[in-house]
Amino acid sequence: MPLTVNLPSIATMNHEQFYEFCQANQDLRIERTATGEVIIMPPAFSDTGNPNFNLAVQLGSWAEQDGTGVGFDSSTGFTLPNGATRSPDASWIKCDRWNALTEEQKASFAPICPDFVIELRSSSDTLSGLQAKMQEYIDNGTLLGFLIDRKNRTVHLYRPNQRPEILNDPASVSADPELPGFVLQMAKIW
Repeated sequence: MPLTVNLPSIATMNHEQFYEFCQANQDLRIERTATGEVIIMPPAFSDTGNPNFNLAVQLGSWAEQDGTGVGFDSSTGFTLPNGATRSPDASWIKCDRWNALTEEQKASFAPICPDFVIELRSSSDTLSGLQAKMQEYIDNGTLLGFLIDRKNRTVHLYRPNQRPEILNDPASVSADPELPGFVLQMAKIW
């Protein structure tokens, strides 16, 4: 289970202080909520690591062929407009938005919300916690999100101004029209 850490003496960590905290604890997977809570997550279990890798491979292959955006793996943190620092399992950002950032911004927790995110539920995740996280991405500018619940073999599709659509045991999931031509094959994810 992720661990929420309360740091009362530095509860108001600014972006630079949070970055320094993460640099001092590089072996930890750390996120921060919009209210400043620090969340330390365990490494992915092996039974989640392989499906997560397969997500990144599929998205990365499509991104290379498509050329309109840049893909990111699960170790990438982004600073969302609400101040949270989040690290989706896989994500993608349109080139024009990514290229508008300075090199300094890219070399930190880039101040940008990905256009597309994927979260893969592991045994240590609660569905409600991931649903809240997906809604946070949408509220901060994500155009499309996939929440993959392997336990229940469902994929929740998130889009702005829409209720999540739930697909039961799909063989594949299309990201059209937001990512034209990207279809996530689920065989190696389940």
